[in-house]
Amino acid sequence: MTQTISAPITASAPARPATRALLSGAAGAGPLFLGAGLVQGLTRYGFDFTRNALSQLSLGDLGWIQVTVFLLTGVLVIAGAVGMRQALRDAPGGIWAPRLVGVFGASFLLAGAFLADPGAGFPAGAPEARAASFSTHGAIHMFSGMVGYLALCAAFAVLARHFAAQNRRGWAVASRIVLAGILTGFVGSSATVLAFTAGAGLGLLWLTLVTTRLMVAAPPARR
Repeated sequence: MTQTISAPITASAPARPATRALLSGAAGAGPLFLGAGLVQGLTRYGFDFTRNALSQLSLGDLGWIQVTVFLLTGVLVIAGAVGMRQALRDAPGGIWAPRLVGVFGASFLLAGAFLADPGAGFPAGAPEARAASFSTHGAIHMFSGMVGYLALCAAFAVLARHFAAQNRRGWAVASRIVLAGILTGFVGSSATVLAFTAGAGLGLLWLTLVTTRLMVAAPPARR
């Protein structure tokens, strides 16, 4: 009778320095984007968090600041996706989670290149009502954000399975809850822009926590 000897299960090892450096990009992207949006929203004349989306900060004389934030956030998230691929290696979700996070990062680059439409009184002089239709650049901006956040939701679903396989049930459940929260916020955006902002912010902050977790301990490669 042939006896099969299984390799012992080893504890997760810390990610390598180069991998941690890449992951730190995605970990810092959320605080950067949200922090810059908060500061600008409080200081830009005419901006109202209850009426205007953070994307509209790309408009006006100081819009270059938010455009830069969009582009830098995209680069950091893509770097984090590369680090995630290295950290997860052959672990469950190690292929699709980084790819989907990379799509999320690319959506910020596209959103920075194609600006949102003015409206709801911002920037100064813009119509008080929202436009009935999108311009070409506004439609591309909106589409990139939609695709990006759907990709992020899919990434969280993949990561939930990854965490479950790693016996980290709390992280798995939280990933699914955050996924639901993002989608709820987007559905609620038809009633108030704050719902959209909350859903988007939740996704960015959870990405920060997930990548920080991977920086601390990366799963061992399968044998």
